[in-house]
Amino acid sequence: MSLWHQTHNTTTMAALFTKFCSQALIIFLLLLPALFSQSYAGVVVVYWGQNGGEGSLTDTCNTGKYRIVNIGFLSKFGNGQKPEINLAGHCNPASNGCQGVGAGIKNCQSKGIKVLLSIGGSAGNYGLSSDADANSVADYLWNNFLGGQSNSRPLGNAVLDGIDFDIEEGGPFYAALARRLSDYSKRGKKVYLSAAPQCPFPDQYLNGALSTGLFDYVWVQFYNNPQCEFTTSNPNAFKNSWNKWTSSIKAGQFFVGVPASRQAARNGFVNPNDLKNQVLPFVKGSPKYGGVMLYDKFNDDKSGYSSQIRGSV
Repeated sequence: MSLWHQTHNTTTMAALFTKFCSQALIIFLLLLPALFSQSYAGVVVVYWGQNGGEGSLTDTCNTGKYRIVNIGFLSKFGNGQKPEINLAGHCNPASNGCQGVGAGIKNCQSKGIKVLLSIGGSAGNYGLSSDADANSVADYLWNNFLGGQSNSRPLGNAVLDGIDFDIEEGGPFYAALARRLSDYSKRGKKVYLSAAPQCPFPDQYLNGALSTGLFDYVWVQFYNNPQCEFTTSNPNAFKNSWNKWTSSIKAGQFFVGVPASRQAARNGFVNPNDLKNQVLPFVKGSPKYGGVMLYDKFNDDKSGYSSQIRGSV
C-alpha cells in the first residue's frame, strides 16, 4: 500500500470517528433532561356498579380502557348487621340475582384486570364498633368474596382480587379490618388492599387504616373538597395535597381521583386537557404515581373522559 493510501485511510477514519462522537454527543444531550426528570407510566381505575345504564362488568373490561375495576358497593356491614351488597340497577342480591356478575369478574381477570370489592360509599349503613367487629367483617369478606368458602356467596364462586375501602362514615376500627384482611394473604392468593380517602389530609375515617402501611393502592378523591382540588387558578392547592399524601403515607401507589364528568360530583371536575397538560406532568414525577381513578363507569361512558386522556396516563 502506498503512503498516499495510508494517509487517506487514516484521514477518513479520523473523520468518521469525529462524526460518530458528534452524533453521540447530540443524542446524550437530548436524553439528558430525561435522566433528571423521570416520568412514570400509570393506569386507569374505574368504579362500576351504581348505575344499571353503564353496561355489564364484562362490557366494562372488554373496552380495554381500565386495568383495575372497583365493584361498588358493599354498603351495609358492621355493628352485628348482616352485610349486604348494593349494585343499584344491575341485579338484586336479595333474590340471589347477582351470581352472574361472577362471570364478569372472571372475564376481567382473564384479561389481567384486577377486580376489587369496594366497601362503604357515600350512602349506606355501615361502621365498625370494635376490633372484634372488624375481624368478623373481614372473615365475612374472605368467605363470601375472596378465597374462603361459603354457601351464600353473592357474586358466585369468582374470587375477587381484594378489598377497596371507600369509607365515609363509621368508627375508628378500620385498621383492624385491614390487618385481618392482610393476614389472609398468607393463605395463598394475595389480597390487595386499596383506599379512596378524601383529599384533606389526614382522612377523617381512614387515617388509622392507612397508617398500617398495608395498602397497595390509594386513589385520593380530589373532588367534593374545594380546599385540595385542582383548579387552573390555584394549582398549588392540589399539588400541596398530593405531596402531603405521597410523603406521609406508606403505600404502594397513589392515584389522582377525579369525577368522570361534571355530573359525577358536586365539584372538582378537571377538564381532560388540563389533566393531561398540568396535573399529569406534575404527579408523574413521583415514583409512587400509579395512575388516574375515575368515578364512575356510567359517567365515563357519557363523557368519554378515559378515551380523552388515553396515552397520557
